[in-house]
Amino acid sequence: MAKKAKTLKKIYVLDTSVIIHDHNSFLSFEENDVAIPITVLEELDNFKRGNDTKNFEAREFTRIVDKLSADHTLQDWIPLQNKKKSRFKIILNGPNKNTNAEQIFDERKGDHRILNAAIRLQEEEKDKKVILVTKDINLRIKAKALNLPAEDYNTGKVKDVSDLHMGKFLAENLESSVIKEIYEKGFIEDYSFLKGSIQNNHYYILKNGKASSLAFYNPVEDRLDRVEKLNAYGIIPRNAEQAFALHAILNPDIKLLTIQGVAGTGKTLLALAGAIEQRRNFKQIILARPIVPLSNKDIGYLPGDINDKINPYMEPLWDNLKFIKNQFSEMDKKHKQIADMQKNEKIIITPLAYIRGRSLSDVIFIVDEAQNLTPHEVKTIISRAGENTKMIFTGDIHQIDTPYLDEHSNGLSYLIDRVKGNKIYAHMTLEKGERSDLANLANDLL
Repeated sequence: MAKKAKTLKKIYVLDTSVIIHDHNSFLSFEENDVAIPITVLEELDNFKRGNDTKNFEAREFTRIVDKLSADHTLQDWIPLQNKKKSRFKIILNGPNKNTNAEQIFDERKGDHRILNAAIRLQEEEKDKKVILVTKDINLRIKAKALNLPAEDYNTGKVKDVSDLHMGKFLAENLESSVIKEIYEKGFIEDYSFLKGSIQNNHYYILKNGKASSLAFYNPVEDRLDRVEKLNAYGIIPRNAEQAFALHAILNPDIKLLTIQGVAGTGKTLLALAGAIEQRRNFKQIILARPIVPLSNKDIGYLPGDINDKINPYMEPLWDNLKFIKNQFSEMDKKHKQIADMQKNEKIIITPLAYIRGRSLSDVIFIVDEAQNLTPHEVKTIISRAGENTKMIFTGDIHQIDTPYLDEHSNGLSYLIDRVKGNKIYAHMTLEKGERSDLANLANDLL
């Protein structure tokens, strides 16, 4: 019996949250079968109209299922086109012999109908292990309470965020000649003292007692370059990590950059200031962020026209732009340049959904609050990059505003984990808050 249990084939039952997280999710279960409750199709039907990512995912999934079922009915197991021996079908709700989720939880709702469909399949397929897959924590708990195995959708999840790439390395107790050489020459070609810590576009704090220098491994020249604290449109780095981040923003060889850190560390401000500093190298600066409405209600609930609905979500980005402008007087040339860029749409601040389908060429594209994106959304955004495009993703992986993402499964963590070490990619984690002592108090103690 123990041997038989180990070889039981599995049937994974996916709920709506998994489909709108990744429309290709049902192709990710290797040789195991996948079932979708008919209630999920009903719920996806409610998502088919709109410009948000969830609407796109719902439409793409239904198109794929439509193709799969061209010569089949979905009540039968049909083969999946994933080069495995896995199958797919739509399953109906109860009645079940022993367990009725709607009666147990005393409410008729979509989640309970999904539970009933999975339980019915569990009763019918006794020689297989039926597992509910959902991004909804409460639904997983309810399933387990009914003796139905349940798990999160793990494809794209980062296992250990405590070990996530930081982008920097502290090298202490170095020979004084190392610090002297990098100050005199501006670079070091023999970096053997760093042993196995060298990575493409990685940043280093080199120390010998009280003497220190900031450095960067340049994969183009194969050497350590000295990093200086640069000025970008009046914004000057206040610590080593900010200096590293601004260096990466201004480095033309780095095409993709992630900046992670808590509120007040200067992520968005540095990205925007660095982008404006490079305004002559690009036709446009686009600053975008995903809209995550409060209480997960659609923005249609908000009063006014579309601009009135969107502006509250974009206000933090406008605040950063105003802060940069206010580094100069209204009569200053740089203040007028920013105003002209806004007027001529050389700087655009927009919801991320409005970028869908565009080919982004000759632009600096800054994605704020990237921790609220799925891995699939991040991939989709980067795949829009054309010639002479630089992309910067900023966010805090510990401050997730969407119900089906966490620090392990969000798109920013996924991007940092998967792309580290690439020659055109750099990352920096900002740890020290520079907004105010009050903001630091909240981050540290509350």
